[in-house]
Amino acid sequence: MGVEMPLAEGRIDAARARSEQVLAEWLDRRDGVCAPLDDAIRYSVLGTGKRLRPVLVYLAGRALGAEERALDAPAAAIEMIHAYSLVHDDLPAMDDDDLRRGRPTVHRAFDEPLAILAGDALQTLAFEVLASRPHPRLGALIATLAQAAGRDGMAAGQAIDLGAVGASMDLAMLQAMHQHKTGALIRAAVRMGALVAVDETDPRVAALDRYAAAMGLAFQIHDDVLDVTGDTQTLGKISGADARREKPTYPALLGVEQAKDRARELLNEALESLEPLGEAGQPLAALARFMIDRDH
Repeated sequence: MGVEMPLAEGRIDAARARSEQVLAEWLDRRDGVCAPLDDAIRYSVLGTGKRLRPVLVYLAGRALGAEERALDAPAAAIEMIHAYSLVHDDLPAMDDDDLRRGRPTVHRAFDEPLAILAGDALQTLAFEVLASRPHPRLGALIATLAQAAGRDGMAAGQAIDLGAVGASMDLAMLQAMHQHKTGALIRAAVRMGALVAVDETDPRVAALDRYAAAMGLAFQIHDDVLDVTGDTQTLGKISGADARREKPTYPALLGVEQAKDRARELLNEALESLEPLGEAGQPLAALARFMIDRDH
């Protein structure tokens, strides 16, 4: 992240810390009826991760005038959905990964049935958390999260991804896959933050959606690049996994340098989309820059 915007960076760090605290409060507030399940859930969520999606909820909401407290439930809910997706993506039936965020995946640290159940529990808990706070646009918030996670969003993207292993895929198809698998939840995070603050007819909501769409794709392209150029210790997951599984990626189709160029083009699109927000959009701009400069 650039040093020219310390205030923006501070807001990002504060949002990340707040999301960690809110998640811990929800997951540690009481034990359920099955201690091993509780342990697997906490293991999958707490103490690791960039918290990109909850940070986006906070930054988008605050940019439009929402109070932080009103953003806590949407931020925690979307991170729980993200965590559940990672637990299930890592399963032997999916990507069969052994390492996530620098430590054994949930099905390795516990066992496969418990990992499945932990993911299931996190998915339903996310909606319990979201519904726990009254809001005049609660229905729209729930619908946004459900649509992004479901058959026309993240789940669809994962299904396309699994079906693409070893198959040829052109750039348009690859972009569509990423827009669903990764982009849908990123767009949902920004939209949920915005909807806490204003009605969907506010033109700034559309501007933020354009930002999220561009940033979500740039984020995934950079992930593809890191899988080629990064190392396992820094990434916190096995590097080169996409190539070994014969998965279509931006570097595979365009080459590493052209993939980097495309990510930069999308970054510029994201930054231009923030212009209607003025100074209030600076933390979102700083986050976008960080997301394609990161090394993990």
